[in-house]
Amino acid sequence: MSKEKMVGTRLPQELVRELERIEKAEQSDRSTTVRKLLYKAVGEWKKEYCGRQYGEGKMTLARAAQEAGVSLWEMMSYVREHKVAAQYELEDFRKDVAAVLRRTGSK
Repeated sequence: MSKEKMVGTRLPQELVRELERIEKAEQSDRSTTVRKLLYKAVGEWKKEYCGRQYGEGKMTLARAAQEAGVSLWEMMSYVREHKVAAQYELEDFRKDVAAVLRRTGSK
């Protein structure tokens, strides 16, 4: 069984023209172009969503990074750039440092 599924959607003509422009510039077909753009958009959505969850105190920064599929440093940069209010208590900081140390094999 295929690991991929067919998805169809109707798009405004202006968006189709933009897709065609990207296809030409990237020298790729429609499916490849749409897949590439969707991966990028989904990645951005995950960072935004997890950053918001972090800002609301619903998850630690380390968990937000993990759920978004990015490094802790990238998530830190994202929340700083988007001025997400830090919901950081000392215990959360300790957990995040411990998680980083485990991942890097440091003591």
